[in-house]
Amino acid sequence: MTEGLGGSLGEGGAMGSPVHTEVRGGVLLIVLNRPEIKNAINTETAEAVAAALDRLDSDPALTCGVLTGAGGTFCAGMDLKAFLAGERPSVPVRGFAGIVERPSDKPLVAAVEGAAVAGGFEIALACDLVVAGESARFGLPEVRRGLVAAGGGLLRLAERIPTAIAMEWALTGALVGAQRAFEVGLVNRLTPDGGALDAAVELASVIAANGPLAVRASKQILRDSSGWPVAERFDLMREISLPVRASEDAREGARAFTEKRPPVWRGV
Repeated sequence: MTEGLGGSLGEGGAMGSPVHTEVRGGVLLIVLNRPEIKNAINTETAEAVAAALDRLDSDPALTCGVLTGAGGTFCAGMDLKAFLAGERPSVPVRGFAGIVERPSDKPLVAAVEGAAVAGGFEIALACDLVVAGESARFGLPEVRRGLVAAGGGLLRLAERIPTAIAMEWALTGALVGAQRAFEVGLVNRLTPDGGALDAAVELASVIAANGPLAVRASKQILRDSSGWPVAERFDLMREISLPVRASEDAREGARAFTEKRPPVWRGV
């Protein structure tokens, strides 16, 4: 359950911390923990998200991450009061919310309950997979305020859903329900309200059971290959895939298969 999540997690810091983290097997759970303002992002929160992603990228025991929000809301975007007070809710390299310009090198699953709007939707789009409760809502309403969704939403939306639908959502600023988002392929799994986190952790755990080098390389190829010249794409893919094939993990995977046992990954 996502409700009351902030009160049950302690690894990432004190109860007042804007972000909690918890390790579940090979999965790092990252929880936006400002439910009183719908998990809106200020500078402290952006820095904490960036630190969590740095941990995910650098820890060989972690293969996948899950990002969610406490209190039944994913994220309402930028903390406008903090912005008016002069804060900039972004960090060098990773950008707004500590994620939109450079997400993790490892897979990220967004577990969305309630609203993922404006910058909150852009955070969800920076994740690789989305699991949503049936009452979740998505949208880029910036045009309704005379603004542009410049946190990656316009860059990523048309990569995830058909261009004409992305154009409609972006130009109207409409809020879109989880069922519609599921129908057009933005949401991977739809759950009853309150079930998104458990389903997201389950999905992430399936990913984390696989070879960590292979998972990371597979994400890199899927992410980067759309920009590769057609004549070079197999060569570029081999630059990423061949070191994995030569790894000890690849040999362990083959041994485990022939010995009919679960593999023991070492990440080398």
